[in-house]
This record gives sequence, C-alpha cells and structure tokens, in this order.
Amino acid sequence: MVLALTGLSHHTSPLALRERMTLSVADPGKLLAAFQQSLGEGSGAALLTTCNRIELYANARHIPEKQLHEKMIQFLGSTYQLAESEFSGFLYHKTEKEAVTHLFRVAASLDSMVVGENEIMSQIQYMYDVAQKAGTLNRILSTLLERSLKCGKRVRTETQISRGKVSVASIAVDLVESILQDLHGKAAMIIGSGQVGELAMKSLVDRGIQHVMVLNRTLARAKELARRYHGEAIAFDALHCHLHRADIVIASTGAPELILKASDFEEAIEQRQRAPMIVIDIAIPRDIEREAGGIDNVYCYDMDDLQGMAERNLAKRQDEIPACMDIVQAEVDSFIHWRHTLNADPIISALTEKFHDIRQKELQNTFASVNDLTDRHKREIEQLSVRITKCLLHHPVEVVKHANPEEQDLMIALMERLFSLGDS
Repeated sequence: MVLALTGLSHHTSPLALRERMTLSVADPGKLLAAFQQSLGEGSGAALLTTCNRIELYANARHIPEKQLHEKMIQFLGSTYQLAESEFSGFLYHKTEKEAVTHLFRVAASLDSMVVGENEIMSQIQYMYDVAQKAGTLNRILSTLLERSLKCGKRVRTETQISRGKVSVASIAVDLVESILQDLHGKAAMIIGSGQVGELAMKSLVDRGIQHVMVLNRTLARAKELARRYHGEAIAFDALHCHLHRADIVIASTGAPELILKASDFEEAIEQRQRAPMIVIDIAIPRDIEREAGGIDNVYCYDMDDLQGMAERNLAKRQDEIPACMDIVQAEVDSFIHWRHTLNADPIISALTEKFHDIRQKELQNTFASVNDLTDRHKREIEQLSVRITKCLLHHPVEVVKHANPEEQDLMIALMERLFSLGDS
C-alpha cells in the first residue's frame, strides 16, 4: 500500500495562494470521505489545514504512486476551487518514509514558521478527529497520526525547543516592540479573541501595554478576555468607531473576507492627527486590505513579514534541533518497523491457515481409521496437534516478521513457492 503526502506550506508558496486555500470548507469530512472511497477498499485519507500549510495524506492499496499523487492534486483543486495550474507548481510530493519523516517533523514544530510553537499539535489532533469522524482512517493512517502526536509530545517534553517566545502572537509583539521600543502609554486593539488573539493580548500586557481593546463577533467572549487582562471589550460592529484610538492593531479573526479596508485607516489616521499606527495582520486569509500599508504613518505587516522575526527567534533555540531530530528519527524508525511487520501479515495468515487445514484433515483421517478412541482421547490428540502446529510455525513466523525489508521480500517469495501460497 502506497503512503503518500501532497501539500504546500509557507516554505513553498506565497501568502496570497495560502489565503485562497484556507477558506473554510463547509463539510471537510464529507469531501474527505468521497475522496477516500475513490481510492478503493482499505484505503485512508486525512487533511491537515493550518494558516501556513495544506497537506493531504493518503494510503491506497491498488493505485500506483504517480496516479495517487494526481488524484490528490485533483482533490485539492476541487476542494479549494482552483485550477491545477494555479497551485500545482507550489506543491511538494512525498511517499513512504519521506512522508512519515515530514509529518513527524511538522508535529515536532521543526517545519513551522515559528519553530517550537505548540498550535500544530491541536491542528494535527483536529485533522485526526475530522478523519476519524468521517471514517476515512485505515489502520496505517490512524497509527501514523497517533504516532506523530506522540512524537510531538516527546519533543516538547524532552527538549527545550518550546521554551521562550514560540508563537506567532509573541513574534508579532516582538515586531511591535522593535518598532516602538517602549510600549508604556500605548493603546492596543486585538481583533479576534481566539487562541492567537489571547496570546497576543497576554504578551502585550506583559510588556507594559496598559490599555487593550478586545473585539470579537461574540461580545461575551470579548468581555471574558477583557476581564481576564483588565482590558476593554468592544462590540465588533463598533470597530470603525474605535479604530482611531489604537496605536497598535493586531488582527487574527477567521473571517473569510476583509474586515478593514485602506479607507478605514485613512479615516482613522486623520482622527489621530497623523499619529502613527502599527498594524499586524496575522490572519489567513488576511483581515486587512493590503493597500492599508501605503497610507502615510500606517505601518502594516502580515505573516510574510513575521518570517524574518521568526528566523531570528529560531537562532536562540538552534542548539535544541539535533536533539529534536534524534527523537523524530527514533519515532520514524519505530513506525516504519511497525508498518514493515504488517507486510508479512498476509503470508503469515495464509501459512497458518494452510498448516491448520492440513492438521484438521489428518486428524479427521486418523479418527476415521481408529475406532476405539474415546471423546477424551480425541480432544487430547487434537490439543496435541494444535501445540505441535504452533511450535512448527512460531520460529518461521517470527523470522519473517522481523526480517529487514530485502530479506523479508525474499522470505515471502520463498514461502509462497515452498507452500504453494501464491494466491494468498
């Protein structure tokens, strides 16, 4: 069975494309189930979507690698309503061990824009939950996702990779501080009170911001967050009335369309008497119109601009990466070994069945030819035959199950020929 990955990320694609491919899908589980069914019996499929990556994982029994990747590209195109020419040049394709290593590196946050961040773990868990609910996980993909989460947890527990500022929100606040130097006396506006918004707010308060406005489409959620950090909750509909009050704006909603246009900032900057505004849009798709950055005294940054900050932040934890990669490699080897043992399952099952069929046939012949056997004698003889058969099978089964790939292929071929198991 081919295990394959097709995807794109911030390493390979522009922000504008990732924006188009992170628009919410009405029923991802239903689409995934239809794709999995097209791969045939026993197959599996799972889709990882974050603000910085879209990756489709598939495991198919009867589809060649090249054809499988073609089907995966078609699925991504139809799901996000894109022509293949618009995104295929930014894709990467990986199979087998390379695909496993990639996912485990992703779970360890070694492939993230902010290395060491923790959000990816919940995103992989969500990917697992969606696929499980949709019924698209076969044994191999289910185990792969479970092992990736285990790998991510080990990396964070056994190394220092997640210590310090390792979230997009904290990197955004780093950028603000590098521009303004001193945050005391400044007013900040957080638009969107999800996990990223809350992390940004906490980071701002920790660094001296004394007044924070919180806006969310659910006012109760904004009030809850504002109370926790002694901020001011504002109804989302009143955003334009309060925009001019903010020296710093951090937007991180999940809105499918722009929530602030350049004209909104033109009006706000006039009300501020041209006092500068630092605007950071960490939403994908973006919350703020790109042209806002062209207005005098409006300094606008997006996810691509945070990349440089993230790279400088990584330098502080660079020494931890070898230890992380050791864990990743160990978990990859463990998974590959587990999967490798599955290759021998069909031949082991066929051999076991053949041996027991012979045992049963010879028992019946013996019982038919010996007339004075009691039922107790027959049971004892049958139990003896079972034990002998298991003893005969034990060693060859263990050897073929734990052989290296080249030896195992040879052993399977020999067993098929020696015991006439070719149809197994």
